[in-house]
Amino acid sequence: MPEKPPYLRIADVLRQRIADEEWTAGDRLPSRAQIAEECGVGENVVRRAQELLISQGVLEGRAGSGTYVAEPRRRVRMVRSSAREQQPGGSPFRADMLALGKQGHWESRTEAKAPAPAEIAVRLGIGEGDLCVRTVYEFLADGCPVQLSTSWEPYELTAGTLVVLPEGGPHAGVGVVNRMAAIGITVSHAVEQPEPRHASAEEASLLGIQKGALVTHIRRTYYSDQGRPVETADIVIPAALCEVVYEVPVSRS
Repeated sequence: MPEKPPYLRIADVLRQRIADEEWTAGDRLPSRAQIAEECGVGENVVRRAQELLISQGVLEGRAGSGTYVAEPRRRVRMVRSSAREQQPGGSPFRADMLALGKQGHWESRTEAKAPAPAEIAVRLGIGEGDLCVRTVYEFLADGCPVQLSTSWEPYELTAGTLVVLPEGGPHAGVGVVNRMAAIGITVSHAVEQPEPRHASAEEASLLGIQKGALVTHIRRTYYSDQGRPVETADIVIPAALCEVVYEVPVSRS
């Protein structure tokens, strides 16, 4: 088994010292130079370890003051489930927030005729530059941002219908599955590809996290029962604030 990179090893050491209550919530950690000397590594290794623990919500960096043990916080649970998407009338996100005693809502802006970039065109099975309906979302819990999403739908699929604008008209905000059903398109399944990465400067600013903090990036595509992609989205969820959980349906044989 390959040896852990030094910064991950130091992160484990710091995490264990917190678990052993050598440092507790609100305590200021020793300087990076002191920790580096104690652990026999360079200060850059300690810096990377601390940045990782800050992104995970274990530590808190305070400008001009130092690094502190963060107060324990409950991460928001994000449930990914095809069954929940098909429930009429409601929003799975709002339901999740309500279960946590929070008010969930979102803000959005839509561009009705946005040219598809190359990657989006491949995911939707259309030509690069073909027109799409592009909607950018910011999801909030009690007014605090917890998720970002950028959705793309082929414009020719919904043009001239009451569902052409995801957040406008009589079917506003009901989700892709129910909106497509309103125009006779049956969404049979979705494919999601989650992966961890570091937040961009823009994402960090919108989510209120540090640049480079860990996020879960989910590439999601909905397909009709004819196998046609009808929507694709890039969903960004901060790892320190939220946990992503998948509900998997089980069939009875």
